[in-house]
This record gives sequence, C-alpha cells and structure tokens, in this order.
Amino acid sequence: MKQFRGLLKWILVLSVFFACKSQKDLSGSKETPSIGKEIPKRTDRQFPEKPLPKTPINLQPLSFELPEMPREFRGVWIATVVNIDWPEAGTDSWEKQKRDFVTLLDHYKKMNFNAVIVQVRTAGDAFYPSRHAPWSRYLTGKEGTAPNTIENPLTWMINQAHERGLEFHAWLNPYRATFDDKTSLLSQDHDFNLHRDWMLKYGPKYYYNPGLPEVREKFIAVIDELVNNYDLDAVHFDDYFYPYKIGNQIFPDQKTFNQYKKPGQTIDDWRRENVNLLIQAVHQTIKKSKPWVQFGISPFGVWRNQDKDPKGSPTRAGQTNYDDLYADPLTWMKNGWIDYLIPQLYWSMDYELASYRKLNDWWSINNFGTHIYIGNGPYKIRDNADKAWDNPGKSTIRSITPVHFRPFKEIHFSLQSPSSAKIRM
Repeated sequence: MKQFRGLLKWILVLSVFFACKSQKDLSGSKETPSIGKEIPKRTDRQFPEKPLPKTPINLQPLSFELPEMPREFRGVWIATVVNIDWPEAGTDSWEKQKRDFVTLLDHYKKMNFNAVIVQVRTAGDAFYPSRHAPWSRYLTGKEGTAPNTIENPLTWMINQAHERGLEFHAWLNPYRATFDDKTSLLSQDHDFNLHRDWMLKYGPKYYYNPGLPEVREKFIAVIDELVNNYDLDAVHFDDYFYPYKIGNQIFPDQKTFNQYKKPGQTIDDWRRENVNLLIQAVHQTIKKSKPWVQFGISPFGVWRNQDKDPKGSPTRAGQTNYDDLYADPLTWMKNGWIDYLIPQLYWSMDYELASYRKLNDWWSINNFGTHIYIGNGPYKIRDNADKAWDNPGKSTIRSITPVHFRPFKEIHFSLQSPSSAKIRM
C-alpha cells in the first residue's frame, strides 16, 4: 500500500509538471498570465498577403448531380371503422387513445415501416373537426360528440407520425354512408339525416349515390377541407367504390341513371364514368392546393379477368374492379390522376383463381408510369378459401417479402394490419 501511495504521488507530480509545461509552451511566454490579465498580442510573426485581382473571378458552377437514391414505400393500414385497429374503443379517454396510437406507431417504426395509412373518414363521419361531417362515434363513443380535449386529434396524429419519420396518408371512404342499418345512432348532422335523397340502401348499409353531382361536390369539399387544413403526405382511398355485389340484389340507382345517362350509354359505363369523374376531381382538388400531396388508391387486386378482356389478367376472380365495382384503375393511371396504386393481392403465390405471382407480374407491366405497390394481407393467411396456405411450399409470408418491379428502381410493399382479420373495411 505504501508503494502504491508513493507511485500515486509521483504520478500526480508528473501530471502537474506536464500541465505546467503545456501552459508554458502554449503561451509562448516564460510567465503564465493570471486570470483577468491581458495577454500581449504577437508581433513577431508576419503573415503573407496576396492582393486580390482587379477583375472578378468567374467561377463555373459544378456540373454534378446527386444520383437518384432508391426509395422504398413500406406502409401499413390503420383501420378505425368499428375500432378494428385504433382506437380500442370510442369510449376510451383521449389520453388512453393517445397512448395506444403511440404504441402502434412505435411498433411499426421498430418494424421499419415508413408510412401509416390512417382511416380518418369511415362512413360519412370524421376523425377531425369538420364543417362537412360529424365526429365519428368510433373516436368519441357517440357520433357528433367532440372528444374531451382541446387538441385536434388529426393534427396530433400527423405530428406524432412525422416525429418518427413516418409519412401520414389520410384514408377516406368516399361512398359508404353507414356501416350498418342502425341509423338511430347517426348524428343529426350526418348526411343521412340532412340529405336523405342522396342515400341508397344496398344490403344492410346505406351508400351515397355516386351518380348525383351533389354527392361528388360534397365529397370534393371534404377533400378540400382536409388538404388545406392538415400537413398530409397523401390522400388515400381503398377498394370501396360501388359496393361489392350481393347475390339476387340490384343496386337501386336506375332512376338516377335514367336522369343523367348520355345517349347510348349503358348503366355499367355510366357507373364507371361517375367514379372516374370523382377520381379526376379529387386529383385536381389536391394538386390545386398542394401539388406535393400524393393521391393513392388501393383497389381490389384484379382489374378484369382475361375471359372478359384479352388485356385482363389470367385470373378467374368472382368479382373484379371493372365489371363489378365499376372502378377502372387503368384509366386513372393512363390519365395521371393518381400518384400511386396499391392493388390488394391477398392470395397465395399460385392460388388457382387469382395467383399472387401472376397478378404481381400483370400489375408491374400495366402501370402506365404510375408507382405500383402491392397490398399484402397477412390476416388472410389460412382465413379464406385459398387452400394453398396449407402447403408452406406453395405459399409465401407476403408481409415480409418485398416485391420488385422491373419498371422502377424502388422496392415497394405495404401491409394490411393483422388485427383486421374478421371484418372487411
């Protein structure tokens, strides 16, 4: 111990010695100035001076461009209708809803997603203060009742996403007016009560009549309000246009068709034109206000079967965009009305009726210069008629498999939230 103390003493002495020596060398003086004492300026060293030219120098700009960096889109849908993904319940406190939303964002951020597609209009309602729709009961427990907070929920959600480097795509359903036939739960400010003549009942739900110009104008007002008031990265629609067909039921828009059809126009072509007019108008509304905000749509995975159209895909889907939902994504892409398309391919690689592999190739070819991403639904694995899921050698875990598209440099994929297993959104 005595030897250690002696060694420590010498270490301290040497430390003081070198510290003093460093001060002496750095100061250039034999005397270390005290605190507050002015240090004399050096005059013993002259620096060379170079005279400036009489005429200015013409500097040529660098002809260098940064290479285009590959960009990935890794998005996840967050469904709010009937509280599928968030919030857990409309009756939860706003503070709990915030904690749950942050948990979702942190989870997907940790999984390396870079965008959230959040449903902000489910059925004629709104998850934000709106002049055109009542507060959603899926957020507040009772439709038309504001949340118990001074915060704007949508502004808060967007900020939370952006703080984590996540894009925020606002997801809306344009034509669905109610999720069921429980109209007594609707606010008096819901369009069902304000404009009953806009509503068509089909199955257990009410829909906005897509053939009415007033309906289109109302929805454009909804988009305009949303885009102008919020820092959105994109506006997003899913696969619901005209409703999926129900056996032995006819969508009751014959009267509207007779009123607005063009000479020689079939009802199918008229319905597709109604949807096209909406898509075009939404695109124009967004770009007029904020050209940088994207407009994207995630349609059903099959445009048309090949037996109906040689340009269609080698599939035998029971319903298709063009023939049953009256949605024509190829027209939207040809006209540049959308920035990206996410066809929903919720089947296995070699599903007999609609092969993921074949549809992936078909959409990658039929892109018309539009960014194509693929929508994957892990919740569909072994939860539908696709028996290929029973054979691991013929299926694929699509949620973690990026899809490579020949026309683009990017790797694109998106993921359907796994909690959406039982209910179509």
